[in-house]
Amino acid sequence: MRARTHLAVGALGVLTAAGLLTGCGDAGSSGTEAPAQGASGAGCAPVAGDKLVVLTDDKKLQNTDNVLPAINAKAAAPQLVAALDKVSAALDTAKLIELNRMVDVDRKTSKVAAQEFADANGLTGGIEKGPGGAVTVGAANFTESEIIAELYKIVLTAGGYQVKVQTIGSRELYEPALEKGEIQVVPEYAATMAEFLNTKANGKDAEPVSSPELDKTIGALKAAGDKVGITFGQPSQAQDQNAFAVTKAFADKYQVATLSDLAAKCSGQATVLAGPPECPQRAKCQAGLVQVYDFKAGSFSSLDAGGPQTKNALKTGAASVGLVLSSDAALAAS
Repeated sequence: MRARTHLAVGALGVLTAAGLLTGCGDAGSSGTEAPAQGASGAGCAPVAGDKLVVLTDDKKLQNTDNVLPAINAKAAAPQLVAALDKVSAALDTAKLIELNRMVDVDRKTSKVAAQEFADANGLTGGIEKGPGGAVTVGAANFTESEIIAELYKIVLTAGGYQVKVQTIGSRELYEPALEKGEIQVVPEYAATMAEFLNTKANGKDAEPVSSPELDKTIGALKAAGDKVGITFGQPSQAQDQNAFAVTKAFADKYQVATLSDLAAKCSGQATVLAGPPECPQRAKCQAGLVQVYDFKAGSFSSLDAGGPQTKNALKTGAASVGLVLSSDAALAAS
């Protein structure tokens, strides 16, 4: 689907187009090893199945990475912001998963998927005409960003702007272009962008500013944006963030729906956690599961960051629980 994830302490210092993690090892490192924290108890052996479900993060381990528009402050006319906010109002995580599925599974183009969504959700109804002019919407080079950029194009065109979408690549490339006004709008993720601006201004070891609480994350994001000439529209309910998935067959067998359930029922020797090589040390991966939930897996399978290896391990019964991304097309209800 795309290459992005959020394992750093906080949200993520840097998001690149092809690289997955700040300071990550090579994806696909082989082997299953015992975690640093020993697990007692029987645990929950993997259960193969085609359907993946995300366990609810009921104690808020992850920070809030809601999708929202980032806008060059000089271009942020009220009508332009209001049009972009129509997209935010229409999006939630389930709909974002479905949009990703339309492209990644059904092989529709991002443009077609966006237009079908806009038509089904009445996105262009009631949009006030703005001052007009040319607007370039930037996108990172992964499916989800490209779809949302196309949605922004649809509503801004309805608002009287002449809009083009330009796929740029990594945040290191498009964020400076947004500051300079070379592009006017780009889809963003609240916690990840807050940490990007934070570390850009204060160094890679800056104290994290994002939070599991959306209001706190947005407050930090807007404060950082104000300093560089970037403003933000309303956050959507859609989130693309670290999540932990099991097969539906696993969830049904062991009666787990939340990470608290997993910790209470499945800490133990038979439980296999799958994720990227750095997961055991990361605050938003295994280390966080231990600290926040007191979840202790019997072994750790070193695979990839929310990618095909981890998802395949879950589906084939090689892993009990694995790190995924919450808007992955593999989580589509169908």
